[in-house]
Amino acid sequence: MNFRLNNIPERTTNPRSYGITMITDKGLGLQETKNLLSVAAPYIDFAKLAFGTSLFTPLLREKIELYQSQNIPVYLGGLLLEAFIIRNQFSDYIRFIQDFGITHIEMSDGSLNISHEEKCGYIEKLTKYGTVLSEVGSKDKDKVLVTPPYKWIDLMTKELSAGASYVIAEARETGTVGLFRDSGEVREGLVQEILVKIPAEKIIWETPQKDQQLYFIKTIGANVNLGNIATTDVIALEAMRIGLRSDTFELYLDK
Repeated sequence: MNFRLNNIPERTTNPRSYGITMITDKGLGLQETKNLLSVAAPYIDFAKLAFGTSLFTPLLREKIELYQSQNIPVYLGGLLLEAFIIRNQFSDYIRFIQDFGITHIEMSDGSLNISHEEKCGYIEKLTKYGTVLSEVGSKDKDKVLVTPPYKWIDLMTKELSAGASYVIAEARETGTVGLFRDSGEVREGLVQEILVKIPAEKIIWETPQKDQQLYFIKTIGANVNLGNIATTDVIALEAMRIGLRSDTFELYLDK
């Protein structure tokens, strides 16, 4: 910090195992990436190259190296792995990420129709090649509405047991499915039941909207793991985490 204020919550320090901010890079150019890192690198813990963008992003190697030069792990959107799997090209995916020095891997089944047993099998295989982040929750809002909290807990438990380092609670880049209703409102009952059974440190909550980020900061604290953060929101989110935004201004004043 440029000046030390009293009553600022203690943030975990890099490399963080919790208190994580995961950004979604939807196609930044090299100069945009450099600009982002010049101000926000200390507050970014994972950089996800969204959905299938990495397959055709120009100067991909140079871009990944920019993040890695700041000790920020890069991983590819889970949909890309699903696209490889459905084409029977799992081994090609492994060669692809190894060629680019990628050591973090997202496993999802939001678009791929496979059994949960198969998904856990892929998680086990992927742990041989890097740190696995496993996404839980369908992108289909109708499926989500009929998925009870105990099922979310069961899926998360099994995926962590299969070797995932973190489970990612699905919300999509819009924040209107999975954890949230169409309006973006948090499904609070679902969240509270999950937190009874799954350690908060092992969950990355996808929260693209400001009010969603605020809910989890108030519920879990400054060091909650948050994902799908827009690259333009990293600094603003850090301010909100530590009580330097109007929404959280009074959170820590009596501590």
